[in-house]
Amino acid sequence: MFRRAKSIVGLDLGSSVVKAVEITLEGPEPVITGFGRAEIPPGGSVQDAVEQVFAENKFRSKRVCTGVSGQSTVVRYVPMLKMSDAELRQAIHFEVDKYLPFELDEVIMDCQALGRRAAAVINEEGAKEGDEGMTVLLAACRRELIDERIQAILKVGLTPVAVDLDLFALANAWELCGVPDDEVVDEEGMRASALVDVGATRTSINVLRGGVSCFSREINIGGADMTQAVARRLGVEGFEAEAIKRASETHEAEVNSAISPVLEDLASELSLSIDYVENHDGLQVEELLLSGGGVLAPGAAAYIEQATARPARTWNPLEGLRVDVNRVDVEELEAWAPSLVVAVGLAAKVRCE
Repeated sequence: MFRRAKSIVGLDLGSSVVKAVEITLEGPEPVITGFGRAEIPPGGSVQDAVEQVFAENKFRSKRVCTGVSGQSTVVRYVPMLKMSDAELRQAIHFEVDKYLPFELDEVIMDCQALGRRAAAVINEEGAKEGDEGMTVLLAACRRELIDERIQAILKVGLTPVAVDLDLFALANAWELCGVPDDEVVDEEGMRASALVDVGATRTSINVLRGGVSCFSREINIGGADMTQAVARRLGVEGFEAEAIKRASETHEAEVNSAISPVLEDLASELSLSIDYVENHDGLQVEELLLSGGGVLAPGAAAYIEQATARPARTWNPLEGLRVDVNRVDVEELEAWAPSLVVAVGLAAKVRCE
């Protein structure tokens, strides 16, 4: 009855901003009990930004879950014959050479069975007609990057409890908000939605079918590319271009013109990803759910919707979550909400303890 409430801080170590969101379980209810962000100035360090976040804001806990992304990470959806979890742990080691661009001793990896498929479809060589198969999610990260993350956290007096992939943090945040009522099984299988998070240097896409990931990818286009385009167009420094991009009332036409080529490239890559998953899995991606600081650029969401020919909208990872107003500046939290999806998803790990 008198157990201490569990808390975890989701720490999003971005390339330009460090963001932290703390979620505490009060009974079964997740409550936001801490929030902070700090920009990393040119020549600044991630460690200094983390220290600033924790020095300037109230957090109940120093227990942290952080994430990894980029070229040191690999996510694959592997077709395999149906087997138990224990058998899968053994069998996956004989499959990884086909899917990992790194030596096995260089990575930390994990796997999870996602769902069933006909073995004749997924394993043409060894399957018999009628055999059951399954899709296995394989995730790996170079050990060096994970060690760097852990050391950065330890050096500022924090306790790392988990390292996740940013791609999966998107889905965890979406699940935490609650799957919409219309996310239901239909005659064709499951309705699919694409979570698209436009960060500073890359865009993450995770397609969910019935709340389960069936495709994910990182695209090396982000908000920083838009900022650089604005800087070139207006002949200003990067920090000025970022401010103009966020509040473009006086330069709306110039900003829209500058970022259009970047949005065109981004929308093209998103369309290729969606076409692939629809043709490969035989499903329909009905909606793009946009997040990240990059979608705050003027007209970004509307452009992506038009270019991909699918409904697109921004979503709030705080929706449905109670906020402790005594510990968190609610107005500031709401102002940055679209950029907090990864941090919220990382903090959602508190429910798994």
